[in-house]
Amino acid sequence: MTQQAKTDVQQPFVDEKADASHRSGKSALILGAIGVVFGDIGTSPLYTMHETFLPEHGLHPRPDTVLGILSLITWSLIMVVAVKYVSLVMRADNKGEGGIMALMTLAQRASGNSLRLRRMITLMALLGAALFFGDGVITPSISVLSAVEGLQVAAPGLRHLVVPITVVVLLGLFWIQRRGTARVGMVFGPIMVLWFLCLGVIGVSNIIAAPRVLYAINPWYAVNFFVTHGTASALALGSVVLCVTGAEALYTDMGHFGRFPIRAAWFCFVMPALLLNYYGQGGLLLAHPEAIANPFYHSVPDWALYPMIALATASTVIASQAVISGAFTVTRQAIQLGFLPRMEVVHTSRHAIGQIFLPWVNRALMVTVIATVVGFGSSNALAGAYGIAVTGTMAIDTVLVMIVARRMWQWSRALVVVLGLTLLCIDLSYFGANTLKILQGGWFPLVLGVLMFVVMITWRRGRELVVRQIKQGGLALAPFIQNMVEHPPIRVPGTAVFLTADQNAVPHALLHNLKHNKVLHERNVLLTVGILETPMADTEERIQITPLGDDFFGLELHFGFAEDPDIPLALSACSREGVSFDLMDTTFFLSRENIVADERRAGMAHWRDKLFAFMARNALPATAFFQIPGNRLIELGAQVEI
Repeated sequence: MTQQAKTDVQQPFVDEKADASHRSGKSALILGAIGVVFGDIGTSPLYTMHETFLPEHGLHPRPDTVLGILSLITWSLIMVVAVKYVSLVMRADNKGEGGIMALMTLAQRASGNSLRLRRMITLMALLGAALFFGDGVITPSISVLSAVEGLQVAAPGLRHLVVPITVVVLLGLFWIQRRGTARVGMVFGPIMVLWFLCLGVIGVSNIIAAPRVLYAINPWYAVNFFVTHGTASALALGSVVLCVTGAEALYTDMGHFGRFPIRAAWFCFVMPALLLNYYGQGGLLLAHPEAIANPFYHSVPDWALYPMIALATASTVIASQAVISGAFTVTRQAIQLGFLPRMEVVHTSRHAIGQIFLPWVNRALMVTVIATVVGFGSSNALAGAYGIAVTGTMAIDTVLVMIVARRMWQWSRALVVVLGLTLLCIDLSYFGANTLKILQGGWFPLVLGVLMFVVMITWRRGRELVVRQIKQGGLALAPFIQNMVEHPPIRVPGTAVFLTADQNAVPHALLHNLKHNKVLHERNVLLTVGILETPMADTEERIQITPLGDDFFGLELHFGFAEDPDIPLALSACSREGVSFDLMDTTFFLSRENIVADERRAGMAHWRDKLFAFMARNALPATAFFQIPGNRLIELGAQVEI
């Protein structure tokens, strides 16, 4: 056999192996997405119908009411999840990254030179991110509490152990986060697959007993429900929204798994299972109205009740994962974009850059969630707090994606107005219905959201004030270099790299080094690190070198907001631009600011100055954040008053 013949024989085998590997990789991502992304929205059948028919809503499981509620649930899943998030919002990926911060950067890019529009977009996105953090506390609390409260059904005498057991379960949940999203997803995935299969099978068995429930697919029943039930319909809408909580996490977690796996899992598996189960519960209520005490568990056959309680307990614990991993993503993006202090970011996968773990965020969430569980004590007490934060974020997402659709995708004005108003009307209806629950606990996520919003705008404004103070006290670079040419100081071998925020001013560290040591290095590089409005920096925009004369160079390194700035690695690539670095012969100089809050300065309120100073003292040092080796670093202190 000739060499060409051998190649022809072997090539199909290689292609088959590559295709099989590709399919296997996609299957693993779909399985991981089912385990991580859909946990929250996937466990909503446990409580949505029950919460909607609470006695205080004044609703009874009559046929017209049941079909109206089912129609609302059906079209909520279609319009909010399938149309808005899975089909529309997930299209607005920023080079694969999702979440409200990624959407903000897209909307800002689409806004052009309009400073007013960019400022409005920034404030809206920060408010949406802050509300998302509020929901990130409520979701694990109510999910795990509702899971453990299942013990009360089987053994009422264990009621007093519900909160302690919940705390133990939460500690375990947050402990496994360090294992990484992919590993967690592979563990949780098979459990959630079994959960959704059971939802579908149970739903079908109850639909067969009352097939007329399928009429609820007609949106007329939803409209008629609002017409005939008045105020009660608004109260019910505040509970119906529980069927779509977790939808925002689908977009936020897109960077972990990708767009295709999430879309495929939703349309082919998750959505059909959810609808079948909701319709099964509706069919049960049409045949047996007394089952309203607990529609989900009454729809389960007696022989499967206890196994289903165990599976539901595991699934509701998993429901917390989507929000937790989403919180990691949003926090990391906010740090890179300059809205939160630097924190340690741990990559948990060698293949997917979006799979990360933030230890500080994990600890903060754990403490806050446990305090919430202990403070509220039951899922019923937390029910009033659930929904208002996530519906606020949904409304903001709609506005931002419409800006992107009009200005970046060039959609027609008429299409944007019609679609935007339709989606915004749905979002604001949900939000308005949930504002009725503010006094019953809805205040809690709002308070958390306001606190996070204040933290983010304070950090952003504080950094602006620090940079302004540094620039005001700095010397112009060009005259300084000219002076060095005319009056040359002693030069020592090697390269000095000075980190600076302003390429046109002399870094404080350079001045201090010259003043105290009376020397300059043979080559001096002024390094500025910039964060782009894209997740990853392209090769051609990563490095920008400007010769300044007398062996002074201006160097700008650009990183995407989904990247970890690795300065030594970036410097090793500068040889392609004509300037090479030997790290063993390079010294990094950094001016570390000591922030002092001064009441006499007109910057921020004094309490915000103190808050910023506290965050600055506890932020991850720039050297660790930029991965600068400690044995090649000299830090020089500088006091900055704001």
